[in-house]
Amino acid sequence: MGNAVENEISAINRRQDEVIEEFALFDDWMDKYDHLISLGRELPLIDESLKTDDRIIRGCQSKVWLDAGMEDGKVQFTADSDAIITKGIIATLVRVLNGSTPAGILETDLYFIDRIGLKEHLSPTRSNGLLAMVKQMKIYALAFQAKNDE
Repeated sequence: MGNAVENEISAINRRQDEVIEEFALFDDWMDKYDHLISLGRELPLIDESLKTDDRIIRGCQSKVWLDAGMEDGKVQFTADSDAIITKGIIATLVRVLNGSTPAGILETDLYFIDRIGLKEHLSPTRSNGLLAMVKQMKIYALAFQAKNDE
């Protein structure tokens, strides 16, 4: 792994650690859900014209739209959801991965999901949706990396 990728992973990990610290401020899951909802409200929304079927993440119970573009070698994500908790989940993923290189996104272990207890406090369908969101973000990164390698 190159130095640039290691630096990228370090930057992503710092953002993951920030999320973990924020969630650690709350003792019970109702407060954590409230925090997720507030994160969803801060999400840079996907343009309405991009809310198309090809941008819907399959495997999510609610509708989640995800779009990605490249700017100066970094992936820029925008997203939205029609469900407030789900919107908070995708907002958290966007916050952690946004502005990262494709290689950084592909090489990073998203440990914050387990550390904040997100997976264990989601219904099985929401948990599957979370995995589908992560998978789709990595697919975008893989596509951009392949395009860069051409």
